Amino acid sequence: MNENESGAKGDMNGDYPAEILIEGLHKSFDGHPVLRGVDLDIRRNAIVAIVGGSGCGKTVLLNHILGLLEPDQGRIQVADHDKEGEPLVDLADLDENQMAHIHMHWGVVFQKNALFSGSVYDNIALWLSEVRNMEAEKIEPIARRVLDAVSLSSDDDFLDLDVHDLSGGMAKRLALARALAMKPQVIFYDEPTTGLDPTSAAQVHDLIVNTHEEFIGDGHDRTTLIITHDKDLLNRMRPRTVMMHEGKVFFDGSLEEFESSKSPYIRPYFDIMPILHGGRKPLEE
Repeated sequence: MNENESGAKGDMNGDYPAEILIEGLHKSFDGHPVLRGVDLDIRRNAIVAIVGGSGCGKTVLLNHILGLLEPDQGRIQVADHDKEGEPLVDLADLDENQMAHIHMHWGVVFQKNALFSGSVYDNIALWLSEVRNMEAEKIEPIARRVLDAVSLSSDDDFLDLDVHDLSGGMAKRLALARALAMKPQVIFYDEPTTGLDPTSAAQVHDLIVNTHEEFIGDGHDRTTLIITHDKDLLNRMRPRTVMMHEGKVFFDGSLEEFESSKSPYIRPYFDIMPILHGGRKPLEE
């Protein structure tokens, strides 16, 4: 684990086993380096926020963890919750079927929600039907439960509603409900409040906290990883904060340390964060 800018260790959940272990990760596109040796150790039960300016590699890092990109160098290990002892396995050693089993224990809420065409019910039911092979009579109560959990209506009219008729805040909550339907042990959020008004953003903050603290069962603790520029979200959750800079982990520590840093790289970024979330065009990877 790298030391952060202030010299303190970033591992804030050392008593828990590793959920994700990233070592020496490099990635270039068309000869342009984006990741330049990322080392990151994420422990179970942690809430980790990854921040940083445009082009720093946050989204590229997330896509590597999700198995959507292959590294040029380095490796990513993740906990295999299907195996006894839940050992770490190297993503590079997994075939498509094995990766699918890893994903059964993960939930992802994308920046643009990635909802499917169709109804609210269709969006929740698809993964349960295709991945878990569940029948409709078992899916319906799950759909109602997760909609209630994210403060959306669970009546028949709402289940039948076309997703194109949802507001931005409702679509974001539906995306979270869909992820929750799988009872994931790890949830990834990519800019969960981008484009939302302050009231909707605050509701999403609360949902992320409540979802992290939800009892999963079987003695498991949920792990939450958030890509964000939202200072209000950081203040609400007080997460372990990881700042990417020039393709590396520049800072890894508590939010308190991040807030008080006088670094010439951290201070300007931290000071402008409210402006970035306050109506201007979001930073893009």
